[in-house]
Amino acid sequence: MRKTVVITGAGRGIGRRLVELYLDAGDQVVAGVRDPAAVRELQQGSGGGDLEVCALDVRDGGSVQRLADALGGRRVDLLINNAGVMGGDRQSLDDMDYDAWRDALEVNTLAPFRVTTALLPNLARAPQPKIITLTSQMGSLSRNSPGAFAYRSSKAAANKVMQVLALDLKARGMIVCPMHPGWVRTDMGGPNAAISVEDSARGLVEVIERLGMAESGRFWTWDGAEHPW
Repeated sequence: MRKTVVITGAGRGIGRRLVELYLDAGDQVVAGVRDPAAVRELQQGSGGGDLEVCALDVRDGGSVQRLADALGGRRVDLLINNAGVMGGDRQSLDDMDYDAWRDALEVNTLAPFRVTTALLPNLARAPQPKIITLTSQMGSLSRNSPGAFAYRSSKAAANKVMQVLALDLKARGMIVCPMHPGWVRTDMGGPNAAISVEDSARGLVEVIERLGMAESGRFWTWDGAEHPW
């Protein structure tokens, strides 16, 4: 069945490649980007799907509401909260950028909740709606690693938000999962990261397709493994 897929942070990296993959699968893709020009050429080069580009700043409640208004009463089968930030270069004991930390919490933690709740009426129209938030194993409390306070804390909080959302939305038949996309060679991950954007995005698509209610509220990786909280 042709799906309607909403992807935030769709202008580059994993988000952009996810847009391309779902377009190639023939789906209707709504790409939320701060700069619509970043994905404009995909409207010409896609393989069968339909692309709708919406200006979206996930920090801004008004911008999120405009996305919801643009969707109107349409069904949304899959929401992928992909937009994220690193939290600045200064995240150490000796040098912390508190404004960047607040921004990381705004984008990485609050925004997935804000977007999800804004689109709940659309998701409710789907036969098996799925809500995916790309977080990180760096937010796992089972890992003991130093530094990156802003990024780690914002992703740990996002994981908990998704776990609670899964419980709250279970009665509505909505599947909610945080997912670790891997350490990916993007602007954020850097050139020395372990896997390519292509491998990560394709893996995510394959895992998302298999998710059912039994998998909801659990933390998954791009290659289908369950990650400890």
